[in-house]
Amino acid sequence: MNDSANQTLAMAGDESRAGKWVPLAMFALYIVWGSTYLGIRIALESYPPFLLAGLRFAIAGGLLFGYLRLRGATLPTARQWRNAAFTGVLLLGFGNGLVCYAEQSVSSGISAVVVASMPLFAAIFAGLYKNWPTRRETIGLLIGFLGVIVLNLGNALSGSHIGAAALLVAAIAWAFGSVWSKHQDMPAGMMNTAAQMLCGSIALLAAGSLGGEKLPAHPTLHATLAAAYLVVFGSFIAFSAYLYALKHARPAFATSYAYVNPPIAVLFGVLLLGEKVGPYDLAGMAVILLGVVVITLAKQRRTH
Repeated sequence: MNDSANQTLAMAGDESRAGKWVPLAMFALYIVWGSTYLGIRIALESYPPFLLAGLRFAIAGGLLFGYLRLRGATLPTARQWRNAAFTGVLLLGFGNGLVCYAEQSVSSGISAVVVASMPLFAAIFAGLYKNWPTRRETIGLLIGFLGVIVLNLGNALSGSHIGAAALLVAAIAWAFGSVWSKHQDMPAGMMNTAAQMLCGSIALLAAGSLGGEKLPAHPTLHATLAAAYLVVFGSFIAFSAYLYALKHARPAFATSYAYVNPPIAVLFGVLLLGEKVGPYDLAGMAVILLGVVVITLAKQRRTH
């Protein structure tokens, strides 16, 4: 009995020590993933959108896959590759690819806000698996969609209906892919990330090539540094921080980046690129973030 108690206390101590880095991990998620929208904006000065995203995930996925294989990680099965490919195309091909495309005409801050509507769509898709939203979550959904409507009244999106549509499709694709993948046989651990990045990059590179995109002969230094930032910080550091936070913190807290990233992205865009936001943009941002917060808090109450 004493041995069991001592073992339990030791395990609790180990978990506590491991979880002490959660605040640092969340800080990385808030700042790094919030700044990637600005990184995309700068990289687009020289690189076309789909080739930019494709190269980013091809490099990150290839390096991660090689590292995991050197460490002895098991290769995914054929079924797992298929599921990783489908999810990777949805999350990275449509999700990230369309964000890159939209940021050619929509500010980085507004892009982040529209993509923050992803949890709203995820709540709807979860209903396909008999996990319908509660009353509080439904209220959050209605608030969030109202925010999207208000946001579309602003100048930032009214001048680019195609950009606005691309961002909404990106959020929907990311939401469906995230919900769908939870019910599938996926590769284990970080191999899942590597497989999705590799498969998603193939779709992105193919889309760029079919669309006539070409890599620049003389890209600017700023654009190249931004692209490198997306590979190292956006793909490696931030995603590793996210996995760590998911393991050692409450899910509601770990996923709070979804509504913290937009104001961070707006701040970076205003300070570094001089982007402008109008009253409708600010109102739409506030309403969307309120809706996401309501849904997150409602889900947190359900877990207790």
